[in-house]
Amino acid sequence: MFPQPLFGTCSHRHASTRHHVCLWARPGPASRSGLPGQDFLGGAVADAALWGTMAGGVWGRARGQGAAVGALTLTAVAEGIRASQGQPLGPPSTSSQPKPQELEPEAEPQVQADTTASEVEPGSGTTAPTASNEPYSPHNAQEAVLEGPGKRSLEEGALADLALYTAACLEEAGFAGTQATALTLSSALEARGEKLEDQVHALVRGLLVQVPNLAEGRSRRAALRVLSALALEHAQDVVHALLPRSLPLDRASAELWRSLSRNQRVNGQVLVQLLWALKGASRPEPEALAATRALGEMLAVSGCVGATRGFYPHLLLALVTQLHELAHDGCSPESPKVWVLSHRGPPHSHASCTVEALKALLTGDGGRMVVTCMEQAGGWRRLAGAHTHLEGVLLLASAMVAHADHHLRGLFADLLPRLRSTDNSQRLTAMAFFTGLLQSRPTARLLREDIILERLRTWQRDPEPTVRWLGLLGLRHLALNCRKVRHMSTLLPALLGALGEGDVRLVGTALGALRRVLVQPGAPVRLLSWQLRPRLPPLLDDARDSVRASAVGLLGTLVRRGQGGLRVGLHGPLRKLVLQSLVPLLLRLHDPSQDTAESSEWTLARCDKAFRWGLLEEMVTVAHYDSPEALSRVCHCLVQRYPSQIPCFLSQTQGYLRSPQDPLRRAATVLLGFLVYHASPTHVNQDLLDSLFQDLGQLQSDPEPAVAAAAHVSTQQVALLAHAQGQPRQGLLLRLISRNPHWARPTPCYADSPFQRRCLEGRWGCNGPCSPGLMPSF
Repeated sequence: MFPQPLFGTCSHRHASTRHHVCLWARPGPASRSGLPGQDFLGGAVADAALWGTMAGGVWGRARGQGAAVGALTLTAVAEGIRASQGQPLGPPSTSSQPKPQELEPEAEPQVQADTTASEVEPGSGTTAPTASNEPYSPHNAQEAVLEGPGKRSLEEGALADLALYTAACLEEAGFAGTQATALTLSSALEARGEKLEDQVHALVRGLLVQVPNLAEGRSRRAALRVLSALALEHAQDVVHALLPRSLPLDRASAELWRSLSRNQRVNGQVLVQLLWALKGASRPEPEALAATRALGEMLAVSGCVGATRGFYPHLLLALVTQLHELAHDGCSPESPKVWVLSHRGPPHSHASCTVEALKALLTGDGGRMVVTCMEQAGGWRRLAGAHTHLEGVLLLASAMVAHADHHLRGLFADLLPRLRSTDNSQRLTAMAFFTGLLQSRPTARLLREDIILERLRTWQRDPEPTVRWLGLLGLRHLALNCRKVRHMSTLLPALLGALGEGDVRLVGTALGALRRVLVQPGAPVRLLSWQLRPRLPPLLDDARDSVRASAVGLLGTLVRRGQGGLRVGLHGPLRKLVLQSLVPLLLRLHDPSQDTAESSEWTLARCDKAFRWGLLEEMVTVAHYDSPEALSRVCHCLVQRYPSQIPCFLSQTQGYLRSPQDPLRRAATVLLGFLVYHASPTHVNQDLLDSLFQDLGQLQSDPEPAVAAAAHVSTQQVALLAHAQGQPRQGLLLRLISRNPHWARPTPCYADSPFQRRCLEGRWGCNGPCSPGLMPSF
């Protein structure tokens, strides 16, 4: 039944096997009208199924003897198929075979060539296309060969049987068996590209079992060729077969994904399938998480990102949206504690894996500067945070506007339908990206400005603070991304209205936008001074550090822009706003928030320059040192210049006596003492003094000793001023008090502050801290 030399003992056993297999596959007379290569392929595949049945029975008996008869047979079939396609023959690399007893066929190209040549019709110069030149095309195959329906059905069944046998061999074979079966099936698939949906999962399982056991060389390459050949016609089935075994992503799965990524004929199809798997789930399901890890492996391969051309924006937005879902879904499964190390090391969580995939996508497309900017600004950490994800999206959009503007048009077009998505994560991510892209003037021109403005106004009326915040940001970008302010009639009401919001993002965005409006040429300083007078002072004492610092900075910017009018007596609203804010600014020099303290120092310097007080050095000293002498000079100047504002100064300072922060309570107590010391009895009413005396008396039992000591000294100053008010104001005494308000009142002397360093001795007439003997007593 079979050629006798196959099981002979002669030295030419391999050659005889290959020769007789090819002769047995010779087409009959009825099929000589077709291409000989195709007829040979059909016969070889059919024979391979029979040889596989026979070899499968022999395999168990030969395994104990160290022989691989099935491997020998399938290798012969594979090389026969490759010879029929016009591909050169060559022996397998012996370096990949660690056991010398495993049999491999030796190369005899001359015998094979002669045998194959005998099967070609005279005058026929057509050969089957090779897999290395171009992919299989069913249309071209139909034009090249005329086949009957019965013959095609027989060949398809034979190829299916070969696939089943190959899958079984992959799960059980050794090195030689794996190489032979993989080489056989990959050659057949590349030649014909038949449909094998039912066998794909079994083949992938076999590859996952055998690839880790194969050494580098022809065996491993042959096994990986099977996967690429399958993916060429069955990309969806291959992806679905690999995904369940990619969470967690072990070494074998990672290598299969990377092999698909290196094959330029199939990597685009595989990436598309992974993108659909990523987008198909409404929440981070295991399939989407596995697709994310697979994308990270594939995109890390050099040159793979080029295959995303045409769907790059879709993939970028899908990964960013996946981060949003991971950040907000508390039920998403986390990565296992134990990982099989891959060549780059495993990510610590699904979020970090998605971030790595994003980095690979951007870097592979020439966006290394985008990755660097995100790292420097902490953008990746923000992207993965539950409460900072949208801030990270805005940073990513800004970085792409600056360094990857070639993708902005595609991103902008893909974002528009997502803005109306019913999925909250997708909609908010799209809104944040849309807002960030408005910083690019050419990109914003892709849509009419009136449409963009209407959309942003709609967002500002949304009940969700996050949507209102994004709308305000978008309006700021649209109005301020050129050298002049546009849409002022829409921008200013929105910014001023946001100052009263409870969401810190809205207030911070409004304050920052107002500062940007003020630095533009022709800024409406007078209008803003009038509008900000009732809104800004409460923000100087806001409980949120960032809001306080921004509000103080906005006041400084407003004073700097209006200093020309202040010097000549104009800008009445701005002058009233500054006087209303002087006490908070002086006390915020001791704010626990460093940003607020520095912003207060900068703003006081702007006020000193605009109003020409000449107190810059004193204010800087008060900001950095414990210097009662410098503070006394500041209070003396303010009392002398603005005597009508003394009750207001005292009332504002009194409010800080109840501050929960020890530095502020002590600073308010000391400031109150110096203001009372320099004030004239005629400018302070008795009711205010009584109220001050009562509050300072309560502070004398303060748990902080420094506050209690300062309250004792300031209480004495209030008592002295009240005593001066009770004296008969006639004659010489009245003239002395009016000329020297603190006549017969000793200078208040405070102990060293535990919250600041003492200033240098001799500065401001200071000869060191006062001794207790110099303290006034009553």
